[in-house]
Amino acid sequence: MGNDADRYRRFLDGDDNGLREIIDIYYNGLTLYINGIVRNSAETEDIVQDTFVKLAVKKPRFSGKCSFKTWLYAIARNSACNYLKRHRSRFSEQPIDEYITLSDGTDVEREHLRTEQNIELHRSMKELAPDYYQVLYLMYFEALDTDGIAQVMGKSKRQVGDLLYRAKKSLKSKLERAGFHYEEF
Repeated sequence: MGNDADRYRRFLDGDDNGLREIIDIYYNGLTLYINGIVRNSAETEDIVQDTFVKLAVKKPRFSGKCSFKTWLYAIARNSACNYLKRHRSRFSEQPIDEYITLSDGTDVEREHLRTEQNIELHRSMKELAPDYYQVLYLMYFEALDTDGIAQVMGKSKRQVGDLLYRAKKSLKSKLERAGFHYEEF
């Protein structure tokens, strides 16, 4: 088990600081990831908070079969998918240029994607199919391996590999049409 799993174990043993540390580490990344799925900043914030509330209240068991990060992202993704199933008709997509801003005024997306090139890349990724966005985001922004992505998305490693290939091809085509200069993936 890694440090994050140790933090969670500390929390389960009664140390609330363990959960606070997990939230500090993962809040921004989860917010950006979930916004790519639901494309609504208010709903994103609710889903991310709900993910951490599940950890705090339900205290699900972490088996250690995958990394803590993979496990947490899978919980958040499942929450987002369940939310979309329940509220699909209520959603209206936000414009691509709109960034997530938290209630304290923090611009999470700009903070998380510091360089202009990454911001442009992320904008283009948001225009892709949701599965393409998710697989690319998890691979390049969250540094998950194929096994981790497969566990988060509930797909086989082969499906993730195929999805990753198609997502890269689609993104490359979109970037080339926009005249974007990029390094090879």
